[in-house]
Parts: sequence; structure tokens; C-alpha cells
Amino acid sequence: MTRLGLGLSREVWLVQIGVFLNALGWGAVLPFEVIYLHDGRGFALGAAGLVVGTLTGVAVLSAPAAGPLIDRFGPRSVAAAAGIALAVGYAGLAFAHSEPAAFAAAAIAGVGNGALLPAQSALLAALAPSRIRHRATAVSRVCTNAGFGLGGALGGLVAGFGLAGFVALFLLNGATYLAYVGFLIVVVRGATRPEPPAGGYRQMLADGPFLHLAVTNVVIIAIGWGVISWVVPPYAKSGLGVGSQLIGLLLLANSATVVVAQVPIAKLVEGRRRGGMMSIAAGLIAAACLLVLAARSLGAAAYATVVAAAIVVAVGECFHTAVLMPLVADLAPEHLRGRYMATIGLSWLIGLALAPTAGTQLLGVSAAATFLGSALAAAAASASMLALDHRLPEKARFTPRPDAPLRIDAVSAVPEVAGG
Repeated sequence: MTRLGLGLSREVWLVQIGVFLNALGWGAVLPFEVIYLHDGRGFALGAAGLVVGTLTGVAVLSAPAAGPLIDRFGPRSVAAAAGIALAVGYAGLAFAHSEPAAFAAAAIAGVGNGALLPAQSALLAALAPSRIRHRATAVSRVCTNAGFGLGGALGGLVAGFGLAGFVALFLLNGATYLAYVGFLIVVVRGATRPEPPAGGYRQMLADGPFLHLAVTNVVIIAIGWGVISWVVPPYAKSGLGVGSQLIGLLLLANSATVVVAQVPIAKLVEGRRRGGMMSIAAGLIAAACLLVLAARSLGAAAYATVVAAAIVVAVGECFHTAVLMPLVADLAPEHLRGRYMATIGLSWLIGLALAPTAGTQLLGVSAAATFLGSALAAAAASASMLALDHRLPEKARFTPRPDAPLRIDAVSAVPEVAGG
């Protein structure tokens, strides 16, 4: 098999193009979902919010169901089916003139949304050898963030054309999912149907280290991904007087940092203890929450401090994601990999749901309690990851080093308990 950049196969790189296209379409439509339904279709604001919430709610329900399907039919087939469901759902939203039609379309898209992440993760785990799986994950993150950022810029331009622009965005998003399905069908030709799996979720639930990882992941996602996306922006606007354009730059700083730092960090973690790396990630997220907390007292430097916090969070995200999915793949028996990926995907969805619900409610009571509590939760997650490190089987404890050695001597002083 031909190996290209970072030692990844041509097949993996072509799948990553599909990942970029997905993110491009999603990034273009995401900021305008509620606006389109409210302003473009005349739905009440509450109804528009419920339609968009249906996407996530159905995804939470469909993610566990995707696991057995991945194990039975293979990740390629399930990822393709998920892409088709998302394409149909978003195309349906483009032409939804009534609330029942919008809810039905959102439910179809939600089914695809819940299945796509675990299927895509399992697919990349199957295509990339374990020794470079973390690099495939890193490239996927770069493609996702680059596509999302470019999509957001594109969406802002197209949305300026009013209802016709909104319809075009939803159709564009559906088309990108179909393009992704095309890449899967054309590129991943060698995928074979796996043997019928033995065991099931009961066997997975007996895996103590994996459950430890999944529960802690809920906290890290809720704080590291959810708070920066849904809690910091309203706080920056109302509490710090930051304008909407600067808030957009805040999120751009986060995404741009991931694009720049993800691959170097993926190389840095090679040969190091996975629990230690995820502990560092959660510690960085805790520090970022304290920076946001301190911003109000820093006067003219408040906005710069929040931007610095967004960048610190992004670095923490890079450490976490460089380890997470490859670790799940190594912990999972091959015949149950779909169930493991679906469960960790569910932990992402739960974490993302917690932040805009519990986080915004707490923000309305006390900003100090919100960000101090977030910092303490992230710090507890950091300690939990250190504890997990001692529970991991030896074969899964370290991120593998590829055959070609990498120059990481400059950071070899990281303590073994926290690095590895």
C-alpha cells in the first residue's frame, strides 16, 4: 500500500478529503440553522430552537444503535448510510415550509449525525495501522477545523442573499455529505464484511478502564468544547462588553490553533503515556477557565485574555484528541470496535449537550461560579486521567512510535507519570 505524508496511506488521505468536505458544509450552515427557520421560514423562535435541538437529541438516541451496525456491517457501510441520512435531512430542511416537515427532516439528519462520528472513527482505525493511528486522527481534526472555519466564512457570504441563500447553504451541506459518501464508495473498495460479532454492550460494560475513560471524557468535552463554544461567547458579550465580530474572532483563534498545532502535538505524544497526555489536556482546559474568570478584572486586557484562553483550550483539545480515539481503538476487541466508538461518541454528545443547558443556566446566576466550577471540574478530570493511566493494559498505555523515529528529544523531560 502506498504511503504518503505522515506515513498515512493514499486511502486514508482521500477519506480525509471527504472529512474536509463534510466540515465545510456543516460549518457553512451551523450558525444559520435557527436564523433560517425563524427569519426565512417564519417559525417561532422556540420552535426553531426545538427543530435544531432535535438534531442533537436524535443523535444521542441513535449513537448507541450505530455500534452494533458498525460491528455487523462494517464502518464503511454505516458511514455511507449516515452520510445519506444527513444529506436527505438537510435537503428536507431546505424545503421545509411547515414545522412537522422540519421536525421530520431534523430527525432524519439526527440519525445520521449520531452514526457518522463512531462509524468514521472506526473506519479510520481500520484503515490506519495502530502505530500511526494517532496521526490519522490528527489529520482528521485539522481537516475538520479547516473545513469548519472556511465553511463559516462561506456561509456568511451566501446567507447575505436572504432565503435563497439559506436554501443554497442547506443544499450545499447535503451535497457535501453525498460527496463524502462518494469518496467512501470509490476509495474504500477493499472493505469486507466482518465476521458476525460475539458479545455486545454487556461485554463492553465490563471493561472498567474504558468506562472510566468514557465518563471522564464527558467532563472534558463539556468544559473544553462546550464552555468555549456556548458559555464564553455570551459572557464575553454581556460581561466584558465584547462585540459580535470580536467574538467570532475568538472562535476563529480556537479553530486556527487546532489547524496549526494538532499534527505537531500528535508527533509529540508519540512514545508517551496516554493517560498523562490526557491529564495535561484537562489541566490546560482548567487553566483556560481560570483565565476567563480573571479577564473581568484585567480592564483593557480582558479581551486578549479571553483570546489566550481560547488558544490554551485549543492546545488542550489537541493533546486530548491525539490520544482519545486511538486509545479507544486499542482498548476495543476488534469485533466490538463499533460499540466502543459509538459509546465514546455518545460521551461527546452528552458533554456537548451539558454545556449549553447547565452552563448557560449557571452563567445567569454567577459568572464566577460558572468558570471556577468549570476549572475545578476540568482539574478533577485531569486527576481522573492520571488514575486511568495505571488501569490501562500495558499494550494500550503508550502512543506508539512509528518505525521512522521522530525528533522529540527536546520534550523528553516531561515526567513519566504525566508524559510518557
